Parts: sequence; structure tokens; C-alpha cells
Amino acid sequence: MASEPRQRLTIQEYLAFERQSETRHEYLDGEVFAMSGASREHNVIAGNIFGLIWTQFRGRACEVYKESMRVRTPTDFVAYPDVAALCGEGKFESSILDTLLNPTLIVEVLSPSTEGYDRGTKLPHYQSIPSLFDCLLVAQDRVHVEHYQRQGNGGWRLAELDDPAQTLELASIGCRLVLVEVYEKAFSEQDSGVRMALR
Repeated sequence: MASEPRQRLTIQEYLAFERQSETRHEYLDGEVFAMSGASREHNVIAGNIFGLIWTQFRGRACEVYKESMRVRTPTDFVAYPDVAALCGEGKFESSILDTLLNPTLIVEVLSPSTEGYDRGTKLPHYQSIPSLFDCLLVAQDRVHVEHYQRQGNGGWRLAELDDPAQTLELASIGCRLVLVEVYEKAFSEQDSGVRMALR
């Protein structure tokens, strides 16, 4: 006997469901996917990036959001980036102001279980957002950041940084991130090689 086809949700049905849910879900092609928890390293790195940007935004007409802010792409993909930021007026799905449409920067800290999904699914959807100029994929097990930057012709240029002394320039939001600060306190005593490199 054939299985019953899975019911697909519209964006509005998903948003109504999500606003009542105690668990966060991402949305793609009418389906919802529950999000799992994150490791200590993941949380420390994402927190560092949020804090560094927040500090540089003080006194400016810019905002930075942590992982509880949904982002909707023009391709109707809805996700919760680890960090999202913009300067200027934010545009939202509705007056509830919980689903951002125009981020300038998106950051994803890669987890071993989701890295393929982040690269293969999330990244192309994020890059469809007209306002997005910078997208960072940040490793959590080593010092390594992939910086995708939108070019004038609409294409994307990739720069990879793996030296703790390097500084990441985010001209679109007027911020800079030094990798040693991005990874501060992220690694345990057992990760002595990485910790030595960060000193």
C-alpha cells in the first residue's frame, strides 16, 4: 500500500506554526526541519562574532541578531543563521518583526553534522538575497573562515583565512573581525595546538 503523501506547508502556514512552536524549524520547499542543539565550541564562536559586531555597531544605525532571528530568502527558504546583521532599515516579513528579509551579513558556524547542508543548501539560498554582501562560513574545529563577498557583477569572490593574526574586513557593515578574537575561548585544553596558535 502506498504511503500517504506528506502535506506541504505554505510560507504563511509555516510561520504561523513556527510562532507557536517551542522548537525551531527551518523551511524549504514546503517542508519543515527541526533544528538540533549546538556544541560548546559552536556557541562560543557564534557568541564571539555577535559580540564583536555588536560592539562596533554601538552608536550606529545598524543591528546584529543572534540565532533566534529567522531570515527568509527570495527563494522561499527560511532559516536561522547563527548571526545576521545589517545597517539601515530592516525589512521584515510582517509587523511581528521576527523574519528578516534584507540582511547584509550572514554567518554560519559549521557543525560536522550540518556542514554539507550549510554549504550545499543554505549558501546558494542565502546568496539569492539581493541585500546580502557578505556570508561567512566559520569552522568550529580549527581556525578557518570562508568569506564569500558579493562582487559588482553579482558574482561571489571567496577568500579563505586560517591565520589567527588575520583580520577580516566587512566593508558592507563597516566592521572588522580579528580571527584570534573570533576563536577566543573556543578550544579546550586538549586542543593544545590550536590554543598555542591563538596566543
